[in-house]
Amino acid sequence: MKLDLLVFGAHPDDVELSCSGTLLVEKMRGKKVGIVDLTQGELGTRGTAETRKQEAVDAAAIMQIDIRENLEMADGFFKNDEEHQRKIITVLRKYKPEIVLCNAPADRHPDHGRAADLVYTASFLSGLIKIETKENSSLQKAWRPKYVFNYIQDRYFNPDFVVDITGVMDKKIEAIKAYKTQFYNPESKEPETYISSQEFLESVMYRSKMFGKLIGVKYAEGFLSKKMIGIQNFDALIQMNT
Repeated sequence: MKLDLLVFGAHPDDVELSCSGTLLVEKMRGKKVGIVDLTQGELGTRGTAETRKQEAVDAAAIMQIDIRENLEMADGFFKNDEEHQRKIITVLRKYKPEIVLCNAPADRHPDHGRAADLVYTASFLSGLIKIETKENSSLQKAWRPKYVFNYIQDRYFNPDFVVDITGVMDKKIEAIKAYKTQFYNPESKEPETYISSQEFLESVMYRSKMFGKLIGVKYAEGFLSKKMIGIQNFDALIQMNT
């Protein structure tokens, strides 16, 4: 299946927290969207790899994602090296996305920045015809996405552009809450963590409100781009209410 948009996350739930609203918007526009989680989040304090796997499936169903895969890299220990780059390249050539989204370039969790570097490097290498990869014993054709954007996570960055997600904010929160072991649950007996408090979940809402305010809408998600972004005409711009 060829995808329009492929989103990578170091851990299951990275995508939901950071850019699930944008994925919901793109799905509503008829786009083919996929998620690839690099690890199973097995080092997480709460829950297990097995519970995270089911939670990821539940979240994908809420977002109506076309495909979701897990590369089962080592949580906390994967590297930006040839072995891991080839895994990403194989996925890129399999789904041939026009746009790739990946983790923030730097963040509180060191896996996030490392994942961003890995995906960015592999996205370039995937376009080189002399790098050979196989799928089901068949050689894959080279493929390079047109754009690689970073979504914004816990650390604040001034976004290069934002996406209006006002109409899907409720669904975004629903997808996040699919991770019942990870986020605020007053009935949970598991240890309290940085992301399990009610305040953390509220901060996700506040971030979306703050980005929305930048363009005069209620909620938005922010992205970073190393590449200059162009538009066909001024009609593509969102009119901010003044």
